Amino acid sequence: MAQIQVNHLTFYYEGSYEEIFNDDSFSVDTDWKLGFIGRNGGGKTTFLNLLMGKYEYRGTISAPVEFEYFPFAVRDKSRPAIDIVEELYPDYELWKLLREMNLMEMDAEALYRPFETLSSGERTKVMLAVLFLKEHSFLLIDEPTNHLDTEARRAVSRYLNRKKGFILVSHDRRFMDECVDHVLSLNKSTIEVVQGNFTTWWDNKRQRDEWEAQENEKLKKEIGRLQASAAAACAWADRSEGMKIGTGSFVGGKFIGTRSYLGEKSRKMQQRRKNLEQRQERAIQEKEKLLRDVEEEQPLKILPLTHWKKELIRVRDLRLSYQPGEEAGSGLSARKKGQGLSFVLEQGQRIALTGGNGSGKSSVIREILKTAAQETQEAFKEAQADGPERGACGLIRLSGELSLPSDLKISYVPQDASFLKGDLTAFAREQEVDRSLFLTVLRKLDIPRELFHKPMEQYSEGQKKKVLLAKSLCQQAHVYVWDEPLNYIDVFSRMQIEEVIRSNRLTMLLVEHDQAFLKAVEAEEVPAGIVL
Repeated sequence: MAQIQVNHLTFYYEGSYEEIFNDDSFSVDTDWKLGFIGRNGGGKTTFLNLLMGKYEYRGTISAPVEFEYFPFAVRDKSRPAIDIVEELYPDYELWKLLREMNLMEMDAEALYRPFETLSSGERTKVMLAVLFLKEHSFLLIDEPTNHLDTEARRAVSRYLNRKKGFILVSHDRRFMDECVDHVLSLNKSTIEVVQGNFTTWWDNKRQRDEWEAQENEKLKKEIGRLQASAAAACAWADRSEGMKIGTGSFVGGKFIGTRSYLGEKSRKMQQRRKNLEQRQERAIQEKEKLLRDVEEEQPLKILPLTHWKKELIRVRDLRLSYQPGEEAGSGLSARKKGQGLSFVLEQGQRIALTGGNGSGKSSVIREILKTAAQETQEAFKEAQADGPERGACGLIRLSGELSLPSDLKISYVPQDASFLKGDLTAFAREQEVDRSLFLTVLRKLDIPRELFHKPMEQYSEGQKKKVLLAKSLCQQAHVYVWDEPLNYIDVFSRMQIEEVIRSNRLTMLLVEHDQAFLKAVEAEEVPAGIVL
């Protein structure tokens, strides 16, 4: 057991006026399963890069271990996965690799296939297996759940739960609960390290935030009362000073001078005023310490359209075929022959297409968008940015029933945000959304104003995804079709999005694997694994 010590860490990017870390100190144990939480752009990946020695910084980071980073870059994805393993770790032992693959619930046959043919889940598993072979390294695992289906997430979480000695960056709350025992949180003004999983940390944070809110209200009242008392004392002292006339009165046959009496009374009131002002200053200082780390989740607004029809999308016995010469619904899905995808999406309903990577979920969405575009003469350029339907084959054949109203308006969020380029103003104009509203939504999603004037190529993956979500939230539509919208999105923004969906009863067709999110928005899950 050893510790990674961070002392007085200070770091900022050149050209930026905001420090990512400012004289921060903390320590973590190398045996921990450490979950890493924070806002998009808050410094999580930056800190991992600091551990890897990629940037210069002030302060010290001392560690008795070597660091390995996930995901690593694969230069030639056409090679078999086993060749990539050997390149990354020439000294690996095959039996140990096979052991890790078994723990990952993955068939060893995948090691001998070209890396580019592996699904997102399979690639993640191979990479993690290689890294955990390096037994004396401390692993920096950066958002492994992106693009992973539900079963792959469960398999990876079970695998990580058996391991120790890693930092895990993830925004999937259930995933974090299943495989971490400590949490490192980058708060708005502080950094904290606590024992427990995400739910433990979140419950403690909510209780602390509620207590601080109550204390804040008490101190506000106390400060107001002290201000009023100090003002009254000051006014009385001033009046007393003006009454010093050097005369007196006869009491009991004796002359009593009032000047000295009033002077003493004035002095005491002035002292009382000073004491009240000091108490007021202490109360203000205590108040300033409160609510510094409270995440102000500003409510998002949206104005969905109401359609004259109750039923908006009907899919019946839909089958997709990818391989040339195959009949629709055959080939890879032969074991499920006779089954097709069927569902009806009605107003106010949310349906989530579920299934493994490559099961056809995104292809179904593209077919819906294609049909909508033909009916309304609208173009969904983002749908083209996601690339081919399935490898080099593409979608060959569609069979079954797919129907929707001719005047249906759809707002679409694609998986991929890499196509985003240029400035936000031009993007808003191109998407025909109100610029002011668009920027307001981005600010509520915690995009800093300084980014408004930078090209989107410089944005983080999470910030790019927020651009797409903000665009969709600014569009008036009957149906919101979102394909894995939460990849790279921080926990707090996920909660904001959940609330706007619930409060507005949005009609949605989703592909999403975050089970906590699907439960929160009351989405009905429809298996799409039969669509192959």
